[in-house]
Order: sequence, then C-alpha cells, then structure tokens
Amino acid sequence: MMAESWGAALASFLLAFPALFSIVNPVASALIFSQVTAGRTHRERVRLARLVAFNSAIVLLFSLWGGAYVLSFFGISLAALRIAGGFVVAERAWVLLNAPEQNEAKKQEQAAPAEDAEGVAFFPLTIPFTTGPGSISVAIALGATRPAGGVELAAFYAGMSAAAVAIAIIVWLAYGSADRLVSMLGSSRARIVTRLSAFLLLCIGVQILLNGLLDVVTPLMAAR
Repeated sequence: MMAESWGAALASFLLAFPALFSIVNPVASALIFSQVTAGRTHRERVRLARLVAFNSAIVLLFSLWGGAYVLSFFGISLAALRIAGGFVVAERAWVLLNAPEQNEAKKQEQAAPAEDAEGVAFFPLTIPFTTGPGSISVAIALGATRPAGGVELAAFYAGMSAAAVAIAIIVWLAYGSADRLVSMLGSSRARIVTRLSAFLLLCIGVQILLNGLLDVVTPLMAAR
C-alpha cells in the first residue's frame, strides 16, 4: 500500500512538474527579471526573488487544490474542465512554441512598473509576470485530473503540491542568480529551453484534453 502511494505521488509529480515548469519558465523569466530589476542592488534582487517565489507557491497551490472545486461550485463538470483546461494548455503551448520572443516581450512589459520592492513583489512580479493566467489555468487543469478519493487522492495532492513547491524553489534560485544565468545562457539559449519546454507542455495539454474526452465518451459507449 505504501509503495503504491509513493508511486501515485511520483506519477502526479511527474505530470505536474514539467507542465508548470514549461508555463512558468523560470529560466527565461529570470533573464527578464534581471533586466527589469537592473537598477537594484544584489541584496534587493535576492529579497525580491524570495518574496516572488513564496507568492508563486501560494498561487500555484491554491489553484491546484481549490481551483477545480471552485469551478465545480458553479456546476462545471470535471470532464468539461479537463477538456477546456487541456485546450487552454495546448493553445498556450502552441503560442510559446511558435513565438517565445513575443511572450518574453509581454512579460517584460508586465514587469516594467516594478519600483519599490514591497509593492511589486506580488503585483506585477508574481501576478502576472511569474504566475499569470496561463500558469493558473494549467494548475487548475492539473488539479482537475484528481482521482475520486481515498489514498490515491492524498497521494495525488502530495505529488502535485511537491511539484508546485519545487517550481517555487526554482523561481527563487533562478531569480536570485539571474545575473549569472544571463551571462551563462544568453537570450538565444534561453529561447531553445523555452521551445523544448513548450513542446512538452503541448503534449501534456493534449493528454489532459484526451482524458476529458474519454470521460464523456466512455459512459456513452458503455450505455450501448
């Protein structure tokens, strides 16, 4: 039983981590973070990175844990949520795959008003710069894949939560060492990472969409 729980948690982690990593893209975002905080001291940037990472973890965890339940309150079925969420994830991945430069420019524009550290840690550096509508949609779609209940549900949320926390830690490390990433990667290599991550995200979005379609089609086939 314990081995099965660990296996289920690991499977959930392996589903959520690449999807969240692809949409948050902390490596490419760190390059932009370095640009928009260029006028700050290193200590200020490290402090901002810590605050943004903490806020990002809260946003992702809330979306994973509560997003699907909030939508269910409004009468939206799990199948509909999976279909819509999978479509949103796939569409977002397609945009990232074809035009990562436009996405970077948009993020830079969103983060441009960053002035005082306390005021901008949550907005705009956490929302929408780091964990924007796309990240929240992905997290809700992932949360919608939850099992019915029992030990599997606990393992599912353990794996998903671990993935969200891991992403927040990577955001903290990437943003805190943004200057080193800029010198090590450069913009062209960061875009290669972005495109590879976007392709993986596209596959995950299609899989979520297929799961939703199966939820609709399977009962209809069984009724025949």
